[in-house]
Amino acid sequence: MIYTMRSMFFHIALLAGIIVFCSGYTYASDAEENVRKIQKAYENISDMQGAFVQKNVIKELSKAYVYSGTFFIKKPLKMKWEYKGTTAQDITINGDTVLIYKKGDKQAFSGRFDKATYGQTPVALLSGFGDIKSEFTISGKGNTLVLKPKKQLGIISSISITMAGEGFPISSFTVQDGNSNTIEIELKDIRTNTGIKDSYFDTSVPDGVSVFEQ
Repeated sequence: MIYTMRSMFFHIALLAGIIVFCSGYTYASDAEENVRKIQKAYENISDMQGAFVQKNVIKELSKAYVYSGTFFIKKPLKMKWEYKGTTAQDITINGDTVLIYKKGDKQAFSGRFDKATYGQTPVALLSGFGDIKSEFTISGKGNTLVLKPKKQLGIISSISITMAGEGFPISSFTVQDGNSNTIEIELKDIRTNTGIKDSYFDTSVPDGVSVFEQ
């Protein structure tokens, strides 16, 4: 398994929630204006899809693991992440339900995605019930925006966002935890407001797949 069920919840939130828009420089003096632009952008995005490359760097083991795949997100709280390759698995969130489907093992793990627990993670921003200014200390300069949680946010210590020069405004982001491990996500081929159907986020699985409740 790429992650445990518990840690996967947090990592899904990190992947899905950084749907933001910024431009120009982000010095402390104009941080509030950039945050305004970020949250304004959420209002204009009903759904999005694209490809990603994810690199997990485990400092203690001096190892890096690279994954790739595609993702689909739709307001208010529907998302699907399809990991390709030898560790292929689909991760689907639909409202308060999360399903991790490990295709090669013909196993799935189902649990609850609790808004009360995960409501302050970046996924909350996409869902419209988060507030960047109240939840994060904001800094950065040039094409980098840095968010640091004001209160404990699981294992997250900071989120660093790199802005794109053209097209979709975000090119990548990096999440760092308290042990200096990092998750780096590069976004590619982003399309927004394409009219993704709700049925794409169905949490049922094929016949013959064992489902374990968490």
